[in-house]
Amino acid sequence: MRIKYILLILAVTVSTAACAHKSAEPRVERHGPPLVSTADWTRLGERWVDGVRDRDVIPVGTHDGSFRRIMIVVEHSALQMDDVVVNFSDGSRFSPPTRLVFAENSRSQVIDLPGTRRTIRNVEFRYRNLPGGGRAQAELWAQ
Repeated sequence: MRIKYILLILAVTVSTAACAHKSAEPRVERHGPPLVSTADWTRLGERWVDGVRDRDVIPVGTHDGSFRRIMIVVEHSALQMDDVVVNFSDGSRFSPPTRLVFAENSRSQVIDLPGTRRTIRNVEFRYRNLPGGGRAQAELWAQ
């Protein structure tokens, strides 16, 4: 009985020490959804948020192809995205519910475009830097 008690105390001590060692390691925080591989995505363009203009347009065009989904990646600083409007080559528009706050180096969920593969004419962004941050870069990716 005494040996079982000693083994139990030893097991608890070892597991506690392992947990303490693990928590002492630096943690990497991820903001937003996990990053996806961009190997099968096309980078359509980017804009730097300068704090003066709150609206930018990324032209796309037929030379880039047609797409089913888009994703927004924000780098270098936090950013509040108030609106996104996707303008298609056939004149139709798509504005997914947007009002998002991006942490530095994060991305949006994948946004499915309506219908089948669509040719994008341009994408309009309305956004602003968050106070206390630097200049953010908003990138548009499509698949």
